[in-house]
Amino acid sequence: MQLRYNYRACPDAAQRRALAQAFGCARVVWNDCLRDGKEAHAAGLPYVKSADFSRLRITQAKRTEERAWLADVSAVVLQQSLRDLDTAYKGFFDSLRGKRQGRKVGPPRYKSKKDTRQSIRLNTNAFCLQENGTVYVAKVGNLKVKWSRRLPVVPTSLTVTKDSCGRYFLSFVVDTEPDILPGLEAESGIDLGLSAFAVLSDGRKIDSPRFLRRAEKKLKRLQRELSRKARGSKNRARARIKVARQHARVADRRRDFHHKASTQIIRDSQAVYVEDLAVSGLGCTRLAKSVHDAGWSAFVRMLEYKTVRHGGTFARVDRAFPSSQVCSACGFRDGPKPRHVREWTCGACGIVHDLDHNAARNVLFEGRRIVAAGRAETLNASQSAGKTRTKVPAQRVEAGSPRKGQTTQAGIHGL
Repeated sequence: MQLRYNYRACPDAAQRRALAQAFGCARVVWNDCLRDGKEAHAAGLPYVKSADFSRLRITQAKRTEERAWLADVSAVVLQQSLRDLDTAYKGFFDSLRGKRQGRKVGPPRYKSKKDTRQSIRLNTNAFCLQENGTVYVAKVGNLKVKWSRRLPVVPTSLTVTKDSCGRYFLSFVVDTEPDILPGLEAESGIDLGLSAFAVLSDGRKIDSPRFLRRAEKKLKRLQRELSRKARGSKNRARARIKVARQHARVADRRRDFHHKASTQIIRDSQAVYVEDLAVSGLGCTRLAKSVHDAGWSAFVRMLEYKTVRHGGTFARVDRAFPSSQVCSACGFRDGPKPRHVREWTCGACGIVHDLDHNAARNVLFEGRRIVAAGRAETLNASQSAGKTRTKVPAQRVEAGSPRKGQTTQAGIHGL
């Protein structure tokens, strides 16, 4: 399976200029090819192939005065931009034909230099790990990296990213075998909420840290200062970076909390069952800020890929399942309850239930039923990397922290 490892990079002034040029060239090639594709579609012509795009918008464009500066960056950056455009179109076409699961995907859009995220992607021909701990990037130089941990194996690709607050990151994708944990008998049903971030079927509660709510006072002050700066001024640019840094700090804390909580649950449970919440629908209600602050979707995705990686079982319980209405002791359905009710007494057996704990137990029972029906994500499922040898694509976020004492701690800083 594929895992992604992110590290903070510290380029100097010359390297930042070279990276900015690489970001711009990749963006121009993407926009030029996307424009040609849209014009061909409007004229009723077939889809233009990547080879034609490469010859027209890279090879021939470098010989013109308008695009001669494309030769100043690595050709791998430009070719990978074309491959990313092909991947975007493939996802769009598969979504139209019903071959792609999940929500509908729209067509590719033009990129702007004002986007909050700028990135380039490289294969092994355009980067290498140095013995002194730096990473060589073609036409950029040796980048200093803050190695928070070692790479388990030699990476297969590298993505260089600049975020909205001016930080640079190196994202390595590595191919590894599943790290199977020792078999456990414990299983966990998880009920996600707002008052408590998660309640497990064994009674444990994970408190909601509410990172955005805690940073809201400072964010309001920074936003107020930003709104008072003249548009286009350097003071406004500096104020915008301050706001972006504060938001990035909140996002980093939330991501770190998600990784630690999900890793602990995976270590303690052989099977994990969680309710499939309608986050997009809840994001349109008056609870939108609290829902987005909790980050349920990112947390569930972490649980899913970590369970598959460590040889466990994962299942999503349908959102229509009445987990909070059914008594987990006798199965009597007591009907819906107001939001302020946190405890209730079963009308059939008389047991007093904590609403969240009862829902977590019901999620556990329903998850077991789903596993018995053969519809859970396990090592033998179609999207796993176990016996089927099917590659699992790397997650957008960084892989979870490895366990202490594992061989991944003795991996590769540089070659």
